[in-house]
Amino acid sequence: MNSIRKTLLPITTFVRIDVKRLFRDKVAIFFVFVFPLIFLLVFGTIFGGDNDISFKVALLNNSKSDFAKSFAESSKGDKVLRVDEKITTLDQAKAKMNRGELDATIILPEGFGDVTNGKYPSGEAQLLYDQNNESAGQTLSSVLDGIFKGINSQFVANETPFTVKAQSTATEGLSRFDYTFSGLLGFTLLSLGIFGPTTVFPRLKQRGVLRRYQTTTIKVWQYFTGNVISNAIVGLLAVALMFITALLFFDLDMRGDYFSFATITILGVTMLFGIGLALGGWAKNENQAAPLAQLVTFPMMFLSGVFFPTFLMPELLQKITKFIPLTPVIDGIRMIVTEGRTIFDIGPQLLVIGGWTLIIYIIAFKVFRWE
Repeated sequence: MNSIRKTLLPITTFVRIDVKRLFRDKVAIFFVFVFPLIFLLVFGTIFGGDNDISFKVALLNNSKSDFAKSFAESSKGDKVLRVDEKITTLDQAKAKMNRGELDATIILPEGFGDVTNGKYPSGEAQLLYDQNNESAGQTLSSVLDGIFKGINSQFVANETPFTVKAQSTATEGLSRFDYTFSGLLGFTLLSLGIFGPTTVFPRLKQRGVLRRYQTTTIKVWQYFTGNVISNAIVGLLAVALMFITALLFFDLDMRGDYFSFATITILGVTMLFGIGLALGGWAKNENQAAPLAQLVTFPMMFLSGVFFPTFLMPELLQKITKFIPLTPVIDGIRMIVTEGRTIFDIGPQLLVIGGWTLIIYIIAFKVFRWE
């Protein structure tokens, strides 16, 4: 019993030291807790709004007909056609389209909506869009075509031999923020696991702290274990803060269970911390550690689905990215949060994480230097 206590005492001591060191360092607090929240707020503001398709347009009514006036008035409250009422001339509209502030301009020419055949109003609206925004222009043209077809049906009775019936799948879709959130968590774990150790360990070496540890009975594995546990605690706190913020401010749709979510988070931060441990443990100073950390993190950020989905990549690259350390972490979090999977449903991801964890810590033990 005493031998177990002696073995665990250095580990628990290092856990307390590391956690206290973090909360005494204002810069570390900023980068661990505040900086990820800034990222979350920025991306949440961008992707957390209304997911419906809409276009910002100018509507210029050059017709005096009652129909044109009615159409222009009803368009002001349209959710798809977001009309900029401040634009009153074609020159203003073109200037804003050139700057990318408008998707298109709808012009109702003179005589639009006049009753010419004595039966019903008619006319042809003009749609202007920038050639660099052709896809939005074509989509908006289809939207307007659908609107006018609905209006035409009120005046002309046409038979419709072919029809289509739309039916919901009865399941709610994901918002863009729900999908992006997993990538932001991956980015947070990556920053915490790699940039932290690659900054702290070289600094401790330069101060001679690790050299003094070496003269004691402390073993490398005890030092590693203490650091891993403290890092996992801090990682859970950082993720919990982001998670609560996402729930309160951006209506995150959490579909999985919290046990699975916490488990994949701990496994992910443990694996990624091993990379930082290997780099920081090998480097003699921060000048060596910083470039190595950037060399490892930047490819993972762009190839692991942090900022955009991996399924958008070429097929060959997708096969490669599956085995990048960060990819199974983000995929696992995404499957739990957005698909309602449990930790037992993400076996392939856990297998890759486990394999990388074993390899990374073997390397970290081999290359670690006390000074």
